Amino acid sequence: MYVCIYIYRVLSYINEAEASGASVLLDGRSWADKEAGFWIGPTIIMHEKSTDAAMQEEIFGPVLSVYYADSRDEAILIENSNPYGNAACIYTEKGSHAEWFIKRFRAGMLGVNIGIPVPREPFSFGGLYGTKSKYGDCDITADGAMEFFTNRIKITTKWSIPTAGTTTATSTTTTGSSDSVKRQKVMYEDKASFDGKM
Repeated sequence: MYVCIYIYRVLSYINEAEASGASVLLDGRSWADKEAGFWIGPTIIMHEKSTDAAMQEEIFGPVLSVYYADSRDEAILIENSNPYGNAACIYTEKGSHAEWFIKRFRAGMLGVNIGIPVPREPFSFGGLYGTKSKYGDCDITADGAMEFFTNRIKITTKWSIPTAGTTTATSTTTTGSSDSVKRQKVMYEDKASFDGKM
């Protein structure tokens, strides 16, 4: 029989919250009893205390924590006192409310009326510097994505005075006092090679 420690970790958050007075509105713990695979069903917890572990730590399971804050100041204090700073979002019909929170959230990815504000694939460096959600030296969006997904090539050139070679060019010279024009072919070597090969 295989045992998945991760399942018990997620279940412990639900059990501890319930033991501390939280209400489990949607309970997915029975899914863990399935014989085939390792499952936890969707779970919604209504918390009485913002200090519950499920409110403070990243669970990485299908668990949604709900808490009624008395004011927006309390809500932003709870959010910004959390040591993680990967993402934050607000649901509202009022733009002024959204703007107030967006200006105060301490997270790397912010959303309005969207639950997972991730504009790119959620790599481990999508969080905000100074939080436990930030690893690595760049972000997955904007310039950070360019750095991660591409190779930036720096090109430095210096052009030499042409010498005899394989490429032809025409130069025109005027001789003496006559109006006759003498055309002369000069061979130049093309020294520019930008195919990235040595």
